[in-house]
Amino acid sequence: MAIKHNQPKYTDFTTLQIRGAVEHRATWMALLLEEARKGNMDFEKIGRAAIRKCGNIHAATYKAQCEDPTSAADFATAFFHEQGSKNMEITVLEKDHDHAIAEFNQCPLVQAWEKLGYEGKDLELLCDIAMDGDRGIAESMGLKLDIEKTIAKGDGVCRLHFHK
Repeated sequence: MAIKHNQPKYTDFTTLQIRGAVEHRATWMALLLEEARKGNMDFEKIGRAAIRKCGNIHAATYKAQCEDPTSAADFATAFFHEQGSKNMEITVLEKDHDHAIAEFNQCPLVQAWEKLGYEGKDLELLCDIAMDGDRGIAESMGLKLDIEKTIAKGDGVCRLHFHK
């Protein structure tokens, strides 16, 4: 059952192609973690560590785009770039040197996991594991990340608060 508030508004070709790639990534993630679970491995520990490391790696791209890499506002400008904001229908609510708060109104990862049959606590767990990528980016940027709301929990939006 699809989360009704997770239906996209933007349906242009480029946005749909990028969302498709994000859904593909989410499908890989879920299936890899499911196989780890079947193998009696600690799939959550494995997933969190690998995805956080990926975030740490990707932070270098955002840092290079910042005039002041210590500024949450500069980070927000790089991280919530035009196409990226369109892909997940992001609204930046606030950004200054110490804070950046944004709401994601659409999530192709959740859509992919729902297509695979995930729901409830399993859907929330996959979402939280995936957010370790964002936590890794924040960490490497010298920021903390509070995830205040998530689409996977049924909040209607994901609200991310990056701060010093």
